[in-house]
Amino acid sequence: MSTQQMDFFAPLASPLPPLNEGEVLSPSQWVTLMAIGDTIIPVIDISFNSSEKRLVAEDEYDEAIGRIQAMIPAGNNVKELAHTFLAESASTTPGLRELLQRTFSDYVRPEARKGICTILSALDTRAGCLLLTGSTTSFHLQPTHVRQQILQGWSQSYLPPLRGAVKGLAAIFKATWTKTSPTLGQVLGFPRAPVHGKPGKGFEYSFIQFPPSLEPEIIETDVLIVGSGCGAGVCAKNLAEAGHRVLVVDKAYHFDPAHLPMSEADAGIHLFQNGGVEVSDDSSISIIAGSAWGGGGTVNWSASLQTQGFVRQEWADMGLPFFTSSEFQTSLDRVCRRMGVSADHVHHNKTNQVLLDGARKLGYNVKPVPQNTGGKSHYCGYCTLGCGAAEKQGPVVSWLPDAEKAGALFIEGFTADKILFDNLNGTKVARGLSGTWQSRDTNGGVSGSDKTTRAVTIHAKRIIVSCGTLQSPLLLLRSSLTNPQIGRNLHLHPANIMGAIFPTPTLPWEGAILTAVVDSFQDLDSHGHGPKLEATSMLPSWFLPILPWNSGLDFKLRAAALRHMTGFISLVRDRDTGRVYPDPVDGRCRIAYSPSALDRKHALAGLEALAKICYVAGATEILTTTIGVPSFVRDDAVPGTEDQGINDPRFVAWLAEVRRKGLPLPDATFASAHQMGTCRMGPSAKTSVVDPQGMVWGTEGLYVADASVFPSASGVNPMVTNMALSDWISRGVGKGMRGGAKL
Repeated sequence: MSTQQMDFFAPLASPLPPLNEGEVLSPSQWVTLMAIGDTIIPVIDISFNSSEKRLVAEDEYDEAIGRIQAMIPAGNNVKELAHTFLAESASTTPGLRELLQRTFSDYVRPEARKGICTILSALDTRAGCLLLTGSTTSFHLQPTHVRQQILQGWSQSYLPPLRGAVKGLAAIFKATWTKTSPTLGQVLGFPRAPVHGKPGKGFEYSFIQFPPSLEPEIIETDVLIVGSGCGAGVCAKNLAEAGHRVLVVDKAYHFDPAHLPMSEADAGIHLFQNGGVEVSDDSSISIIAGSAWGGGGTVNWSASLQTQGFVRQEWADMGLPFFTSSEFQTSLDRVCRRMGVSADHVHHNKTNQVLLDGARKLGYNVKPVPQNTGGKSHYCGYCTLGCGAAEKQGPVVSWLPDAEKAGALFIEGFTADKILFDNLNGTKVARGLSGTWQSRDTNGGVSGSDKTTRAVTIHAKRIIVSCGTLQSPLLLLRSSLTNPQIGRNLHLHPANIMGAIFPTPTLPWEGAILTAVVDSFQDLDSHGHGPKLEATSMLPSWFLPILPWNSGLDFKLRAAALRHMTGFISLVRDRDTGRVYPDPVDGRCRIAYSPSALDRKHALAGLEALAKICYVAGATEILTTTIGVPSFVRDDAVPGTEDQGINDPRFVAWLAEVRRKGLPLPDATFASAHQMGTCRMGPSAKTSVVDPQGMVWGTEGLYVADASVFPSASGVNPMVTNMALSDWISRGVGKGMRGGAKL
């Protein structure tokens, strides 16, 4: 690559693995599904001969064209682009159906897919259509405006399953369209890659390779670490530098900075669990979990907040005095120092500046969020797709290279099956791990079918499970451990989202994602539970699918306005919990969690504060993400409103309506990027999974070191707490291994 090319980001392609063979839907079901898609993302024009078949009236269409043209950046053929954008539909979007097929085949739970198939089949029968639509005509034969009325009726139905069905289907099509649309990016002026910063050079990893064979490969090591994320990286560095043979295995494959940031469509498959999003059993919350080489540290937003005092005291009161000790603070400081954590070089983007300015005007407590960017400014809003600048000091850039330099070895593409034990006087002594390794294809990628698959058994003196909160408990359960606490006590920091539109472009995808936090409402129950107010990622496919679908035209107009938006989250330190368990059919991760009434009440308080922040910051429109709640549209033409601030009677009345509606399920939209607690630490096996040193109760030589060991919700972005705990646990493991020299 030439010097000139190195001056700007031009990420290499990251082809996806092959699609599973066989159709997941019948031909007739596909027809109905795409008819739903073409209702959610419809062709909007006025070229039909019959006005009765038009989705919008001519004057409404002309107004929409004018609004879109006004938002398109200069330098484009704005009139033609506006018409093309409105004429684009789900079925005419290249790549959308392929991504949809991959989603249904690989990532939708079997029973959920079965339920969708039942609805699709019913919509192609006279009886089913009569029951679901009030007409005997098959859904796909109805004109678009009738199909839209049907879906709008479902969204307002008194039957929660119907409301949930249209919400779920709309979410799938909004997500797949925003990831694949050829015109959305042009309308927004959204670049494929960051325009600030320069590409960086990544560490050149060496991964163990195995030749083809029908026999299992057997490896021996001192310490085996399962996972490569924030906890694993710290453990690997500490134990390798202490002189132990360390082997790190992960099911993910490494992508160097030349491939980053990935496209929005590819990143979900390569870098995240379950194609980008896990959904709770009742669909009340979407969970985003990294599943990359480097774990969540590869795709997080750099926020590096230390564990707060009231949380540390809560954990100490649970029988874990370590958390109020100087040792824990030493670990916190040590991991922050290695990553160059600082707020001194933060450059706030528009979204974070709105949070800062609005909070100041309202007297809320707001502060900058330290970043793990090596003591440098890192003005990039794409890091959730991987950091092409190699500046974010996650495990891939810092901890794992340190570990390899100290002698650690790595295996990518390794799927862990179960931990192997010896029985010593009734105690389970961990001695190894069995799993399956799959190589890259012959071109060095993962898209080919010409891969080598081997059974691998790894023998180790110590095993550290660092698979993350969703996967660590599943590995323990697959290994025949029976502690009923395994998988329970799941905390998610449920977040509800609010958007705002401003009169001038905000370019919200530019700049560091999360650099400010408002914590005035973090203790609403006098027990440390409440919301923090933060900015959120504003990449099109991350923010737009969260907005409620009211009609095809409304959603396209909302999408076109992203260039003028900001987005925020009311992120709750949740009191109440859920659990993780294996799917009884295929063993995949299942999540039983629903935001409780108390936690939703706290989220609502945060939303009200965010709305006030947006109002005083000058937003022209404020958007909630709850179905049935209209947006607030500012009208400064009304005499006196510009002086009343948040006492504007119209705004006060709107807030009252927001409070009245609340955050009911399934109408409210919740998301989580923080998972904690499913292997929690505690003083007793009756209430926890690991002891105060991180060792799994009832075993010897088996430890867990990731956010799953948190005794309760951290209340802040969990990376630094996770790393500090893993620093403590791994140093304890090292001390417990007599004669630490390599064998």
